[in-house]
Amino acid sequence: MFVVFEGIDGSGKTTVSNMVAERLRAGGLSIKHLRAEGKFVSVVSEAIRELGRDARNIELVPQAEFLLYVARDVQLIEQALRPALGQTDVVLADRFLYTAEILGRNGRRLPTEWTAPILQAAAGGLSPDLVILVDVDPVLARARRKAAKLAADDQRPPSRKGLAGVGLQHRMRRGYLDLAAASPERWVVVDNEDVLEDSVNRVTELIASAHRVGVPKALADFRAAVKRSARDAKPLTSPAEALEAFLRWVDLRSEREPRVAAYLLSGLFGPGVDERRRALAGRVPQAVLAGLNGLGDETSWELREALQREHPRAVAQTLGGFPGAHERATALRAELEREAPLEVISSIGRLDDDSAWQVRERFYEKYPAAVVGSLATIGSERAWKMRQRWLDRANGQLGQSYETARVGAKAVTGLDDERSWNVRREVRTSAPVAALASLEGVLGARSWEWRTEFLSRAPKVVMLTLKRISHPRAWQMRGLVAADCKEAIDSIHWLDDPEAWEMRETHADTWPSTVVKTLGPLAETPRGRELIARQLRNYPGNVSLLKHAAAVALGTHRTGGNDDY
Repeated sequence: MFVVFEGIDGSGKTTVSNMVAERLRAGGLSIKHLRAEGKFVSVVSEAIRELGRDARNIELVPQAEFLLYVARDVQLIEQALRPALGQTDVVLADRFLYTAEILGRNGRRLPTEWTAPILQAAAGGLSPDLVILVDVDPVLARARRKAAKLAADDQRPPSRKGLAGVGLQHRMRRGYLDLAAASPERWVVVDNEDVLEDSVNRVTELIASAHRVGVPKALADFRAAVKRSARDAKPLTSPAEALEAFLRWVDLRSEREPRVAAYLLSGLFGPGVDERRRALAGRVPQAVLAGLNGLGDETSWELREALQREHPRAVAQTLGGFPGAHERATALRAELEREAPLEVISSIGRLDDDSAWQVRERFYEKYPAAVVGSLATIGSERAWKMRQRWLDRANGQLGQSYETARVGAKAVTGLDDERSWNVRREVRTSAPVAALASLEGVLGARSWEWRTEFLSRAPKVVMLTLKRISHPRAWQMRGLVAADCKEAIDSIHWLDDPEAWEMRETHADTWPSTVVKTLGPLAETPRGRELIARQLRNYPGNVSLLKHAAAVALGTHRTGGNDDY
């Protein structure tokens, strides 16, 4: 029997499939897992996956990307799947050709008439007996991915799919659900938003039953046993009610996924939040610290000081943006310099005060790349003297080494002079995403040419360079991608222009929480209050919306926050 697990990134399908495989083996079945522990059994398939994942391949066109995904699965089919079908009771695949289909059709908008014949030929008449769609709200999936990276101290750069923004995951989820609805005789949707153990138990029993009595009978029994819980939330009327609902959600999530709960609290402080942060700090301190960046309330400082000895690096990472005049931040940096020098250097990024320069001078010889990276947006001759010192030392590596190119791009972020453009052009070959991201706030003619060139391939990154910018070309670009790219809405944060309000109204149903997040102090205006009230009536179960409305109730919406939901 051939069983496929599908779902968006962060849905938990890899975790579920691996746990199910172990339990089926314990139950006496012989199992072949084609992607055990997240790695394809085919080295060739894994290499193709990494090629498609690498964001340095930003030039990869959607058609070629689709063919790479198909090639990955064809290799797996011929090398491992077909041989295993006659040798084991159950073959499990974490992803199959459906991934290429959904990414191509729903994610990249490739025409079905182009993709369908290729997929049919690639399958060679092979189709799974059972497809298990592990389904999760993209907001929760994203929180899980972020929390998992924190737990594993995963420093890998984001994948190519991430360049499109979180809207890609929303489109792919809809595509998967459509496939499941169209083929109920083979597909089944498993909700994985609650207790992981429950999902694993249900799926294990489903597959074991399908092996015993056949897929049709097993699916019928599975669906009859599923009690559809009422997820319809009651409409909310105010930010205060949203705060209560959000804290209830956090409390429930804290029991089974404390890192996710802590991550969703990021950027918030005040009554109700502070006691939960303190409680979670004892269980998942690094996840709590990840949400403190830039927060200057008393509880945040207490948490930093309480956790600095055991988690110096994570504490230092929370100090970004505090100027040298902030005595508490300056003192804590000094205490952490020995154990977390790189994080301390990172925390002075973009600061041009005496305290920041003292840190740079102390650490330049030992950590030149980190120090130069901290010079983003600083265009003084003092900064350029240090940049040039590093550029001379780099000795032509900007166009050859990814890490060197990435540092060079970061060092000229936000600068529009000729020297910056010389660096930017040189690093583009080795680190194209970093080069594009360095256009943050740059409005010269060349910057618009680059944004236009990259808009279709990396809309998220282009939009990040336009944050809080009111410019005719910025509005035009936002309009081109806003329906698919949430980051286009993110980029209008705090803007009070007519164009910003029109965009909020136009996309209130597409991005219900993001339009509220962008309000900032505008949440206190009549128009802002009306928008929040309407969104809470229409989407009371959207946890991201609850969070941003809760921020209004707490007053933290005025600070800008540090979260990315």
